Amino acid sequence: MDTNITQELKVGDKFPLTIKRIGINGEGIGFFKHVIVFVPKAVPEDVIVCEVTDVHPRFLNGRIHKIRQASRFRNPETPALADKVGGLDFAHIKYEDQLKFKADILRESLEKYKPYAYEKYNIRPTVASVQQEKYRNKAQFPIQEIDGEIRCGLYKTGTQELVDLTEMPTQMDLTMSAMRKIVEIIKDLEIPVFNPKQKSGILSMIVIRESVEFNQLQVTFITRSPKFIKEHQLIERIQKEIPEVSSISQNINKEDQGAVWGDETKLLWGDEYLQEDINGYIFNFSPRAFLQLNSLQTDKLYDLVNQALDPTQRDILLDAYCGVGTIGITMSETVKHIYGIEIIPEAIEDAKANAKLNEVENADYYVGSTDKIYPELLKDGINVNSIVVDPPRTGLEGSMITTLNRNPVDKLVYVSCNPSTLVKDLVRLAERYKVVYLQPVDMFPQTPHVETVVKLVKR
Repeated sequence: MDTNITQELKVGDKFPLTIKRIGINGEGIGFFKHVIVFVPKAVPEDVIVCEVTDVHPRFLNGRIHKIRQASRFRNPETPALADKVGGLDFAHIKYEDQLKFKADILRESLEKYKPYAYEKYNIRPTVASVQQEKYRNKAQFPIQEIDGEIRCGLYKTGTQELVDLTEMPTQMDLTMSAMRKIVEIIKDLEIPVFNPKQKSGILSMIVIRESVEFNQLQVTFITRSPKFIKEHQLIERIQKEIPEVSSISQNINKEDQGAVWGDETKLLWGDEYLQEDINGYIFNFSPRAFLQLNSLQTDKLYDLVNQALDPTQRDILLDAYCGVGTIGITMSETVKHIYGIEIIPEAIEDAKANAKLNEVENADYYVGSTDKIYPELLKDGINVNSIVVDPPRTGLEGSMITTLNRNPVDKLVYVSCNPSTLVKDLVRLAERYKVVYLQPVDMFPQTPHVETVVKLVKR
């Protein structure tokens, strides 16, 4: 590596660059005088003029100043919004090539962290999404008053600059039309909207979740104070003008930055839950409960989890990080018993209600962190022999991996939404488990995100 070149270059400098591969965050990677260069929205085989945006001792960040020769992987019909808002970071790539690059991102992670025998891992072709556009069942739309006008939409990529949106290629039509109608009602009623300059106003975000099966909407208003001015008029207008809305809630979050949700959520009107069908089972979701964003692809994902686990009537299944119980409940007829663990109390209440709703009697649920509760189950003599883990983006806690390795089960399925943390965890899990295969699944078309189902068996 020619580290001297990084000392010679400065922000704004330009040079020709050929993109060689995709990085683990979906950016294009090229080499300038043996120094690695990361370029967002660049694609392998692009020949570009790169403009330096950041200089580091061992690498460079750049942006596309000009495309001299476009890659054969480029999508000639890239939506105009792709350069304006987040959530469309792969829209410039043809869909069939997005699938290949998602498997490449998984390979990049394996090569970076090198779990035992990773060169021999069987990485299956990425499973395509049922829908490539209009697939997202939920959106969190910030709403702000900027220079006297109300904007509602999404932030410009990498900024806090709010782009007013009337459409979004990945979002379902009903969600978008409802959001625009709600914004008009808010304007009519002159409800005070958050002003980031003055730090004033009450309403800061509109969250909408859509049920594909039942064509209903769950709306949550995130406010900066418990007081919600003109709440009743707002509810009346929504009931009258958007009949698909079945539930309206308020979540109170006094912070301007950080987490979207505050701790307190209260139902203002309508149903406590939104219902959705997953593989023939009906599930209730409260506003903060986790549901995969791609409803139609969730059926396929859970089929793949089921195939990887290959459940039998002898199996005592641990559904770790179980959320509202979706994975375990969809397997309830094929296993002997299910133990679900989840750290969010409301999610466990939802899981218990969902088990009852689906007449599932062989499931028990516990509130707490999986790495604490699972060892207690083992101490109580519960002989778990199969496990599904579906952790957050941060991956498994180190103590959970220790427990899994000390008490290896016959069958372990890891469902991951983050290749980097997945592979870091596989480095340790490979001590006691053999990786049978990795199955990438496209849950988020037009983005570099890739879900992965990993089948592991005890060594």
